[in-house]
Amino acid sequence: MAMEKKVLLIEGMTCVNCQNRIEQALRNTAGISKVNVSHNKGQAEVEFDNEILTLEQIIHIIQDLDYTVVQRRKIDYKKTVSSIGTFAIIICLYYLLQRFGVLNLLVPSMLADQAMSYGMLFVVGLLTSVHCIAMCGGINLSQCIPSGKDDSGNGNRAIMPSLLYNTGRVISYAVIGFLLGGIGMILTGGAETGIPLILQGILKIIAGMFMVIMGINMLGVIPVLRKFQVRFPNKLANKISRRKITEKRPFFVGLLNGLMPCGPMQSMQIIALGSGNPVSGAFAMLMFSLGTVPLMLGFGSIVSALGKKYTKIVMRAGCVLVVVLGLAMLSQGVSLSGINMNRTATLSENTEELNMAELSESGDVQYVSSELDFGSYPEITVYSGIPVKWTINVPKEVINGCNYKMILSAYGITHEFTPGENVVEFTPGEPGSVQFTCWMGMINGKINIIGREGE
Repeated sequence: MAMEKKVLLIEGMTCVNCQNRIEQALRNTAGISKVNVSHNKGQAEVEFDNEILTLEQIIHIIQDLDYTVVQRRKIDYKKTVSSIGTFAIIICLYYLLQRFGVLNLLVPSMLADQAMSYGMLFVVGLLTSVHCIAMCGGINLSQCIPSGKDDSGNGNRAIMPSLLYNTGRVISYAVIGFLLGGIGMILTGGAETGIPLILQGILKIIAGMFMVIMGINMLGVIPVLRKFQVRFPNKLANKISRRKITEKRPFFVGLLNGLMPCGPMQSMQIIALGSGNPVSGAFAMLMFSLGTVPLMLGFGSIVSALGKKYTKIVMRAGCVLVVVLGLAMLSQGVSLSGINMNRTATLSENTEELNMAELSESGDVQYVSSELDFGSYPEITVYSGIPVKWTINVPKEVINGCNYKMILSAYGITHEFTPGENVVEFTPGEPGSVQFTCWMGMINGKINIIGREGE
């Protein structure tokens, strides 16, 4: 026996799942005694018996999994230009999707938003399942490839592993939704008022950052961010890969899938948390997961039909979509948390000209009116300590995907505009200035608060 150690530089690993996939393939190869694959470093440390296996054969195994083994790393200017182009596409896509209101469907602006029906959650799952292919497609395929013992061509045998994998995945999602709904109930003390806006914002900021980092890591454009990748437990991955549970392995892998970092699933988990009800949380996650099933079931057929080249393009598109959704989630979180709110801002000059409020005869309420514009929110001036009835006239043609929902974090108010007159009520505090924003944090407005003469 002649043991040899080699460090192989590998390109093409987009996530921790790639690491686990290569590691599992090498561990199951006769002649290899020790394997340590690192997604962060982009390399594999292999100890093998060169009398049983050659280095070229090991490289061939890795490359058969659609990864590339290189001799040394070098600056790839073509890849750099491609990365810049990818970021440009992300920015443009983000703008276009929010401009035409598409992000309203993909990223609910409020936790447990009543407008977000269970049917819509299914549609969200269907639309974002492209990402599921990018994130989990390799796992799905690895569980659905015949073991080599069954060459009968039995259709049921061919589809059963995929059905088991997706069944386990759906069950895990529903269970997680149940648990998160229970946590939401505890946080709200059993009330049905939902999660406070500031907490919603913090949760969305965390989820948004997670989605952006994960999407960029899968694109492979900023290698340093790989250090922040949440890892799938290696011990669990090795356990479920044991031969003695081969028949049931896809189901167990699907169950463990719920523990994996997944951007769209993370956003749905936030909805489940915000529901404040275990049953509602479970059903929300169930409908979302069912929406991802059709494309995942047909993934093997898609790969065969498109070929490796075009499959990689589809997966890359899924990664771009994850980053876009993460940016939307992050922007929402900033708006909801009130981070961009400046309550001590200086009053605008000539506040009387900025939609000045008028007091009622009794002086116990004040009225102010304004009109919604396409790309801006109005600035109004009100008196401190007196309840406000703010009437906003909304022409149908000015409503867009960004301005349609207004967040007044200072007063815990979220208002969704409808054509015609909209009334927003609140009681201003001490003199000063309060800013408000759209749900995406892109459009801002201001409320000037002044004291009455003689006070």
